[in-house]
Amino acid sequence: MTFELKMPKMGESITEGTIINWLVSEGDTFEEGDIILEVATDKVDNEVPAPASGTLVKTLFQAKDVVPVGEVLAILEVLEEKKSKSNSNMNSKEETKAVSSSAVENKANKKRTKLVQKVSNSTSYSVSNSNLFFSPLIIKIAKEHHISFEELARIPATGHEGRLRKSDVFQYIEDGRPFKFAQPVAEKDPTAYRIPQLQFDKGKGKVIEMDRMRQMIADHMVYSKHTSPHVTAYVEADMTNMVNWRNANKVAFQEKYGERLTFTPLFVEAVAKAVKDFPNINASVDGNNIIVKEAINIGMATALPSGNLIVPVVKNADTKDLKTIASNVNELAEKARENKLVGDDIKGSTFTISNVGTFGSVMGTPIINQPEVAILALGIIKKRPEVIETENGDEIAIRSMMYLSLSFDHRVVDGFLGGSFVRRVADYFEQFDTNRKI
Repeated sequence: MTFELKMPKMGESITEGTIINWLVSEGDTFEEGDIILEVATDKVDNEVPAPASGTLVKTLFQAKDVVPVGEVLAILEVLEEKKSKSNSNMNSKEETKAVSSSAVENKANKKRTKLVQKVSNSTSYSVSNSNLFFSPLIIKIAKEHHISFEELARIPATGHEGRLRKSDVFQYIEDGRPFKFAQPVAEKDPTAYRIPQLQFDKGKGKVIEMDRMRQMIADHMVYSKHTSPHVTAYVEADMTNMVNWRNANKVAFQEKYGERLTFTPLFVEAVAKAVKDFPNINASVDGNNIIVKEAINIGMATALPSGNLIVPVVKNADTKDLKTIASNVNELAEKARENKLVGDDIKGSTFTISNVGTFGSVMGTPIINQPEVAILALGIIKKRPEVIETENGDEIAIRSMMYLSLSFDHRVVDGFLGGSFVRRVADYFEQFDTNRKI
């Protein structure tokens, strides 16, 4: 009879899985319990077994495809299950399976040992893992242990068609990461720049070990600077109208809605409008492709009690009114102060703002929050004398001024887009409606 093999549910929060590879091809037969394919999620790798003996008629997705839970993966032609099995046959089958599993494991260990010895004895590293597709689980483990993709590629792989398995990575870590500092040997280019091998005096003093979050931030920042060619554009904005309106309405706003009205919700609202005007700033890079995001989710860099920074996200900011944005901002800030942010609070950001003015900084040159392509820093709002145009001509007046600085990825954002976007944000600040009702 025909049977639809569907993507299984692999956890409460898992909504999709990535096909790693098919172990059975179209037209091939299989026995009940044989592994049909391997599926990866961001939490774990899974093997999907055959529900009964039969034949694989048709596969509906290919390796590396991302498939929602419940979607049909393949069409099977299965035989009716045999109900009469003797206990002796079952025991024999279990023993055979155990012996077979042991033999496979021994074979994998021997293969891994040979590969480790081969690479360890070489003066230059070799890429043992030629399959450069790593499952989400492997990438997650690598991030937790600060293992780069280059180092992952050197780990001996024992999976199907040279695929790196979770056990390979843990075995490599247990072995002391022998290829961690291995360097490729390349022909010397006399015109190439060489990093000088300098010995610095790091000084003496109290040694403080970085906590895990600080290490992750450090890795993220170095990766971002290494990946994206950063360019920063600056503008200044006259914030007087916005400042006067907020000062006049913040008490009434809190009494009416029960929410504090800081500048952050006003910033988020204006930035979301500017992103809508320039959708290409709301993007990420995937190889040679640019992904322009449909949702406008504004991340806001927030300080934690430990001094580290985290980026909670206001989801779909362009569709929310000021009251809702203020409620989201206040809730996320409170969670950050109390260390109660959960995974969903910090996921999905498409554009980030960093209010460096909170710390008294006039301006900043922020580092892009990968995989986004731009980040906006907002400096301190400071009163100073400015020349303004009035009905009586040019006059000097006291105005509330602020610098904005946009760092953008010059691979995909050119000066025109970057400059136009940050100018549009400043325009929304300056043109704030002082007659706006709360």
